[in-house]
Amino acid sequence: MRQTLGRAARCAAMGASVVLSFLPGWAMAAGQAVARPSVVGVPLDFILFALVLLGVALFHHHTLRVAVTGAVVLTLYQALVTGFKAGAGAAGLAGHFGHEWVTLANLLGLLLGFALLADHFEKSRLPEVLPKYLPDDWKGGFVLLLGVFVMSSFLDNIAAAMIGGTMASVLFQRRVHIGYLAAIVAASNAGGAGSVVGDTTTTMIWIAGASPLAVLEAYVGGIVAIGIFGVIASRQQHAYQPIQKDDTPGAKVEYGRVAVVAVILLAAICANVWFNLHDVSVLDRFPVIGSAVMVALLVTAPFRAPTWSLLPGAFKGSVFLLSLVWCASLMPVDHLPSPSWGSTMGLGFLSAVFDNIPLTALAIRQDGYDWGFLAFGVGFGGSMVWFGSSAGVALSNMFPEARSALAWIKGGWHVALGYVAGYLVMVAVVGWHPTPIKQSMGAAATATVPVAAASGVRP
Repeated sequence: MRQTLGRAARCAAMGASVVLSFLPGWAMAAGQAVARPSVVGVPLDFILFALVLLGVALFHHHTLRVAVTGAVVLTLYQALVTGFKAGAGAAGLAGHFGHEWVTLANLLGLLLGFALLADHFEKSRLPEVLPKYLPDDWKGGFVLLLGVFVMSSFLDNIAAAMIGGTMASVLFQRRVHIGYLAAIVAASNAGGAGSVVGDTTTTMIWIAGASPLAVLEAYVGGIVAIGIFGVIASRQQHAYQPIQKDDTPGAKVEYGRVAVVAVILLAAICANVWFNLHDVSVLDRFPVIGSAVMVALLVTAPFRAPTWSLLPGAFKGSVFLLSLVWCASLMPVDHLPSPSWGSTMGLGFLSAVFDNIPLTALAIRQDGYDWGFLAFGVGFGGSMVWFGSSAGVALSNMFPEARSALAWIKGGWHVALGYVAGYLVMVAVVGWHPTPIKQSMGAAATATVPVAAASGVRP
């Protein structure tokens, strides 16, 4: 037991040190405006955040308590000592919350809404008739991952991951290897990285003025990555619990619930695309996507009632992620390293523990990136740790055993391998070609970049 805890501590400390290793240089620029207490040049804000991540990794049975406590401590520290980006004291807190509330509300709406959607999907019994369409050996699990990858290109990655988790739960008789759970999350994040409607980060890049084609190259890395982690994870799962070979006896698809699932997904997609094309400023002022999902659930409730009793459990998982996102938003990061393929690759590793929405917002403001590389880095990187993306947090609500950073990294090591291999293949095949948005759109377009940063949620 002591040996296991020692390994967990070393693993968690390594993950938390990622924050400290990447951020000191950026923090110094932030510290020029306000003298911030620091330890060996690292502002205390980052050290507190690293301790929160360390606590989440070590005490996976108390993740909610650790995250909420960390959020409260960081908020009080900035309120009483350093002040917020928007100012000091209560006024600064109100200003900061006014900037972040749309992102938080969207996250809450999607996490709660897609928890009910996943239940609708399971009760439709559609997963129970899939065995006749899937191979009987490990390739069946691989085809399922490919399906999640494709779905995430046009769905929100939370929805793709939860649908994939629901199918895996049925097809593997609720015995799903943690490495395969990591692969489901990775497939959902990789699939969304090359589509401007598949991931919040790519949507932000699109809103800022980059062409939708600019992120398409991320699929080069995504395809290489899933070819690596998908095969390894599928073999892991087959050895742990083979896929169901035959349809469940007496299974009959309940098409009414399938229709409800389709309506909810279409509501999210249409709301996102419509306002991006017609009035993008609304996305900054109101949680459009999360609200669209919840409204669709209410509208379809008389037709097929959701299992409302699932909401308390989903809410607890949502509060955990919201607390980490809030902590990340408080970090005094004013700029990123100079854009290069190497520094962008590093952002992918940082994204495993640091919310990718502020990272993407900073990158857009800095400009000069190859947006496909950035999309793959910050979009896929969060898959390496269970709390590194909202898809991972959502899936952990369905599979609580996933809430162990040590078990996730140990079982899902192939995700990190896939990320490195996919990224390096992009460098070799596609090449780093930065395309500044400012040059293509003019100086006026850059003024809208900070406004667009809170339009959605992660993958």
